[in-house]
Amino acid sequence: MTELPAERSRDQAGRPRNDRPRDELGRPLEHGQTGVPGIPEDVELTPAQALTWAQQLLDDGRAFQAHEVLEVAWKAAPDPERDLWRGLAQLAVGLTHAQRGNLVGAARLLRRGADRVRPWAADPPHQIDIDGLMSWAGRTADQIESGTPEPGELTTPRLLVSG
Repeated sequence: MTELPAERSRDQAGRPRNDRPRDELGRPLEHGQTGVPGIPEDVELTPAQALTWAQQLLDDGRAFQAHEVLEVAWKAAPDPERDLWRGLAQLAVGLTHAQRGNLVGAARLLRRGADRVRPWAADPPHQIDIDGLMSWAGRTADQIESGTPEPGELTTPRLLVSG
């Protein structure tokens, strides 16, 4: 007789949750293994807090967790900014795909994320470096597609305008 899969845990709204531990690149591990700490789904962050935390995670090579922080901000953002935060999350998950070796998916997500943040280039909110991010995403996608550098040697994006 075939054993049925275990019932997934769910949040208060009934949405499924993934309680499996994850490695530093966000890949699921087996139950009982020790993974890296995840980002709480119910955390409340200001845009500045989200950007600062996401940048620190990116600087630490943890693009998947940066994506999770940016996704929290995306889900909490006012309607006019939701696509901006979604684009930022796509840039981080594009880098995650590159770190995992999914180069085709990485280049596509980097270009999609850059296209999604492009409408804010003329008047970037929250001191986000839209022009720098679009340039980084295009350059990185080109490098990935040409095979140089290796995924572990990719540069880290800067979310905020320096200064």
